[in-house]
Amino acid sequence: MVKTSLLFAMALGLLIASFFASMCMGRYEIDFSTLAHFLSWKWFDIGAMPRDATLLSNILFDIRLPRIVAVILVGAALAVSGGAFQAMFVNPLVSPGILGVLAGSSFGAALGIMISDNWIGVQLFSFAFGFLAVMCALLIARIYGKNAPTTILLVLGGVISSALFSALLSLVKYMADPYNKLPAIVYWLMGSFSAVDMKTLLNVSVPLVLSMIVLALMGKYLNILSLGDDDAKALGVRVSLVRNTAILLATLLSALTVVVAGMIGWVGLIIPHIARFMVGADNRVMLPMCLLLGGIFLLWVDTLCRTVLSVEIPVGIVTALVGIPIFVLALKNAKKGFA
Repeated sequence: MVKTSLLFAMALGLLIASFFASMCMGRYEIDFSTLAHFLSWKWFDIGAMPRDATLLSNILFDIRLPRIVAVILVGAALAVSGGAFQAMFVNPLVSPGILGVLAGSSFGAALGIMISDNWIGVQLFSFAFGFLAVMCALLIARIYGKNAPTTILLVLGGVISSALFSALLSLVKYMADPYNKLPAIVYWLMGSFSAVDMKTLLNVSVPLVLSMIVLALMGKYLNILSLGDDDAKALGVRVSLVRNTAILLATLLSALTVVVAGMIGWVGLIIPHIARFMVGADNRVMLPMCLLLGGIFLLWVDTLCRTVLSVEIPVGIVTALVGIPIFVLALKNAKKGFA
């Protein structure tokens, strides 16, 4: 217990330190003493007004702060949804896209980009089709519900739904204007936080935070669910209600991350492995750790993407490059499950 508390304190401290370090880094570098002086004056009215206060305010509060907060929320949401799906399916190799939400959201965003120049419309299309894809997977599982275990049917339904919406995405890309719309679709599919603003952040932050909190509080029931449906029912758990609630919340998290930043893979697959290695398989502890580690991981990836070169690198590319070797290392422990 003491070790776990210490790990949580270290992770929280690292997240806070990463936040302020990322605020300092960018095209216009700000040293920490300048940041501390400005924030002391701005928030607590301590010290004299900095000479370049207006410039610092624009950079820190209008550009960097919304992006950094969005990055932390998206990283945490992907990690928590991935951890919840892995617990539900009792499989450490499951990712947030298992039921087709990422494929559906991608198709919806691509369709929105092709037919509209309104970014809000693109986000709504992405969100709606992400949920539609999951509904298709659940419908397929329900139709054939008596022929196989529920988890297997859900996976198969997700495979079919993902294949359908991936094909529709390819069709949209084929039909899109190759000079204007197609480049925008391709860049969006790579994942980026460059379009994040305060309005988007305010719209998605409340459902993201609430969904993560509820999923983390469901850790006890996810532990029981991992024992199998029969054992869970014997212990008095309403299996269908717990599973459907967890799927709904994890789907909401995944769809909203696509709305904010496009396709960002691997976070929801590798972070739960790291959290499980640090604090064990108990979802009551593992899911909150996923929240912290996911935010830290994606924050440093995004900071790298926007600072290492003169042009910004899409976040999805770097998460894949970092995630693949971690996933290869995790494969050797895959057959051990959650032991």
